[in-house]
Amino acid sequence: YAFMWGYPGKKLLFMGQEFAPWDEWSEQRALDWHLIERPAHAGVKQLVADLNRLYRTLAALHGRDCESEGFAWLVADDAANSVFAWLRRSGDAHPPVAVIANFTPVPRENYLLPLPAAGRWREVVNTDAGCYGGSGLGNLGTVLAKGEPAGGQPASARLRLPPLATLILEFAGA
Repeated sequence: YAFMWGYPGKKLLFMGQEFAPWDEWSEQRALDWHLIERPAHAGVKQLVADLNRLYRTLAALHGRDCESEGFAWLVADDAANSVFAWLRRSGDAHPPVAVIANFTPVPRENYLLPLPAAGRWREVVNTDAGCYGGSGLGNLGTVLAKGEPAGGQPASARLRLPPLATLILEFAGA
């Protein structure tokens, strides 16, 4: 879900997907609301709630959603690690947001991420966080980018990419 919320375009959830039901929705029966009593389903529900809140409050996630200026690839060709990363911008005074997705069950330690600015990037979403049912691997809430160019960007950071997870980083300043 964080991959979808971070990518341009409109978001779509269908009948109960916000808590990861086991069975496909049917008009013949009620949703399986009892599942949210289970930690894994409650974690997905919490993640969707947090993503919705961030989508409203972080202008970079929704501003210029249909304009090319609102999106830029940071990592589009790392097939060896199955990692994609991109930048979202609202085009105004709001800070940019970087979205990084690791599509493998392998944590990526010390991963070099190109970024558009040196400084502190706040980890606002880590889908591998314990509160979502994940393993809790992450960057302790902050990533520090240095003015060391990488991947066509003027700055870069070394970070930990949790397995099968998406991170959303917001630029917090130099």
